[in-house]
Amino acid sequence: MTSLQLVLWIASGIFLQVATYLGIGFWHHWRSYQALLKAACACDLSVPDPGASQRPEAPLPWAGFRTFIVERKDIEDPHGQVCSFYLVPEDQQALADFRPGQFLTFRLDTVAPNGDPRPIIRCYSLSDAPNPDRFRISIKRAPPPADSGLAPGISSNFFHDHVEMGSRLQARAPSGHFYLDRSDAPVVLIGAGIGITPMLSMLNWCLTHQPEREIWLFYGVRDSTELVMQAELSARAVAHANFHLHLCFSNPGARDELPHPDPAVHRHHSRVDVALLRRLLPLKPYHYYICGPGPMLASLVPALEDWGVPDARIHFEAFGPASVTRNHSSRVPAVAASDSRPVAVTLKKSGKVIHWQPGMGSLLDMAEANGISVSSGCRAGSCGSCQTNILFGEVAYTRVPDFDPEPGSCLLCVCTPKSAVTLEL
Repeated sequence: MTSLQLVLWIASGIFLQVATYLGIGFWHHWRSYQALLKAACACDLSVPDPGASQRPEAPLPWAGFRTFIVERKDIEDPHGQVCSFYLVPEDQQALADFRPGQFLTFRLDTVAPNGDPRPIIRCYSLSDAPNPDRFRISIKRAPPPADSGLAPGISSNFFHDHVEMGSRLQARAPSGHFYLDRSDAPVVLIGAGIGITPMLSMLNWCLTHQPEREIWLFYGVRDSTELVMQAELSARAVAHANFHLHLCFSNPGARDELPHPDPAVHRHHSRVDVALLRRLLPLKPYHYYICGPGPMLASLVPALEDWGVPDARIHFEAFGPASVTRNHSSRVPAVAASDSRPVAVTLKKSGKVIHWQPGMGSLLDMAEANGISVSSGCRAGSCGSCQTNILFGEVAYTRVPDFDPEPGSCLLCVCTPKSAVTLEL
């Protein structure tokens, strides 16, 4: 064998060893990639799609107010006290997705009794699952409190009496921190009175996108004549075995006999309380979503905590300001000044210095009590109407607001001074 042949044999051997090593390495990497891909599919993780960047993006929420046209108006209860309004965008552009349970904020051009313009801001929950073409809100007419001499609800009666098909309304994008999580955890939805509206949004989304998810709906009213969309709810209960519908009547009428003629619909002659939940619900890690009047929340939320439901699994929203005392923790930051001494609040434009004390309530209450007119709407931290710039100092919130104020500003209706503060009022 010549020297050249020897060199070629050695080079061939080295090349063969390198090729074998690279081939084995490639095989191991390929098997690891296939295992990861299989795991990603099993866990429903997204895998990069080369064509995704070429697809149109989902529409984003809009800034400020957008014009909507009332496409349809439907009465939803036997007494005609609840009406649904279907809203389509005037610009005919697709609507952004929202989280089931959120609300719209409206600017309404109402008229005062003396004929003067009276613009107001109000928030109403969306009552259907997200739809790229239209929104739905369902509003209950608010009568005046019995023997109070007060006027009926301005905004709800404006909707019922003056908003018709073809009417134009100004609305901000959906917002709010009370919404359904999109996991597959079993859920218990609890709605009392018109508090059913965000529950309808959550329910319809689940039945459309997660039909296998376990859902319990407890709907509390005085009697069956106050039920909203009763036929729609009953039909869904019949069609979906995982949806358990329970109607609770605190003052049942003659037609509210037990049991309900349809076995898919369950009736109870009681309010929605923990005793009922403990009797009916299997032992599972439910998430509880509750919406209704303040007194119901004030009793039900602590009772769920006493039952052992973790704070992170209790989600609630009241219609209007409400106070809920948490037994174990609080979602609300500490709010008042460090002690009961007066805190100086300087109102720059008004040229006033007011010494705030805890009995004065919120900064909005304080300003109005001192003759200062402030734009306000919901008075619950939802609409953003009373947003005011902070020029100096700090404030603290009495509840977590749904409306996210701009940096350097605050919502007067749900905050108090944390230190001496100067406001642009």
